[in-house]
Amino acid sequence: MSDPVEVFADITCPFTHVGLKQVVRHLATLDRTIEVIVRAWPLEWVNDAPLEADAVLAKAQALSTQLNTADFSGLNSNHWPTTTIPALNLAAAGYALSAATGLAVSLDLRASVFEEGRDISDPQVLAEVAARNGIQEFDFRPDPCEAVQRDYNAGQSLGVSGSPHFWVGDDNFFCPALDLGHDDDGNLTARFDTAALAEFFKRIDA
Repeated sequence: MSDPVEVFADITCPFTHVGLKQVVRHLATLDRTIEVIVRAWPLEWVNDAPLEADAVLAKAQALSTQLNTADFSGLNSNHWPTTTIPALNLAAAGYALSAATGLAVSLDLRASVFEEGRDISDPQVLAEVAARNGIQEFDFRPDPCEAVQRDYNAGQSLGVSGSPHFWVGDDNFFCPALDLGHDDDGNLTARFDTAALAEFFKRIDA
């Protein structure tokens, strides 16, 4: 049986939104099913504060231009979530049903933020995501569920270095889809890292 792809990631991380979609598209071309487990790595815990909307918007604009992608077409800083913890709880509820449901919820939540400009800290938005993915019962509490806390603890033990950080078996790859840097003025630079992504896909396909 193939190793699952595990990724520690924040829902509001723009690099994860791009990279995770690349991975899912690749897996769709294979003749076998490989599970993708999106683990909770809330940057609001890592940084002691949620990501700021304006900072993420600047990164998303740079990614849109330099990668020629429409993955951030609906991002709206006026509808930025105040926390990702309830959304991570919802993703965990999806994984409690099945890996496929958990992945679908994880992708849906990111699309809601970056492509639809919706506030995924709003219980009504989460209720809609839950309903779309067949989750009948969900507690909209702001505190982390056991699965979210467990993921975060595991990430700390593994030495997760940021979002997204992928694992396949014992091999790990930090943000393999993108080559990120900064120009002389400190502005974000980005390109698709075809070599690193090919190496990552080779490990997945093994």
